[in-house]
Amino acid sequence: MKSHGNTIRVWDLPTRIFHWALVVCVIGSYVTIKLGGLWMDWHARFGMTILGLIIFRLIWGVVGPHYARFSQFVRGPKKLMGYLQGHFTSVAGHNPLGALSVMALLLFIGFQAVSGLFANDDIFTTGPLAYLNSQWSSRLTTLHKLNEWVLLGVIGLHIVAVLWYQFVKRKPIIPPMVHGDTFVVTSSEAVSTQDSWKVRLAALLLAIVIAGFLWWIWNLAPTGDFSSFM
Repeated sequence: MKSHGNTIRVWDLPTRIFHWALVVCVIGSYVTIKLGGLWMDWHARFGMTILGLIIFRLIWGVVGPHYARFSQFVRGPKKLMGYLQGHFTSVAGHNPLGALSVMALLLFIGFQAVSGLFANDDIFTTGPLAYLNSQWSSRLTTLHKLNEWVLLGVIGLHIVAVLWYQFVKRKPIIPPMVHGDTFVVTSSEAVSTQDSWKVRLAALLLAIVIAGFLWWIWNLAPTGDFSSFM
């Protein structure tokens, strides 16, 4: 897709859907775990979806369009320090500090989802892979609970940073993640990312494959019941 004037497409539709679906599912997972009881079925569904979203983003970060790729925005310590000192500016996409936030979220949310597969409260809820090893299940259940506090901190910092850039520094971060477009000083400084029907079809096929994989994992559980794993 070619840029028009100073407007370019920076976030493809699959990346935007991933972002907002993850927001909804994380909120849903947190609310349902606090409600407990029969809501744990929904907690499990949100958890399954989150795991699928994380897997999708990791793969999309390698094979997806320009700005979605980790190679485009993940920077080393030198670039990060340069950005903090004002010596490095990002024309479009994630800046080095934003990239650090993204990777932290993927890491801790991903760990929460994976550890939940093995979680077991010995009463009502059991992850689909908890039966594999009782000792590992116990350890990962403990880490699963502790990581909740880490997640709250990381997500809180992420929200504060987004609001700071959006409303204090007057750098639009939220709108591009809704409609996909952003502005650059000169159109020659950045290129529009690919967001054609072919890209979207590839993302859909990838999502279907991931859904099938997770369905297979879920059915490894002896009971096959929906249980908590997030």
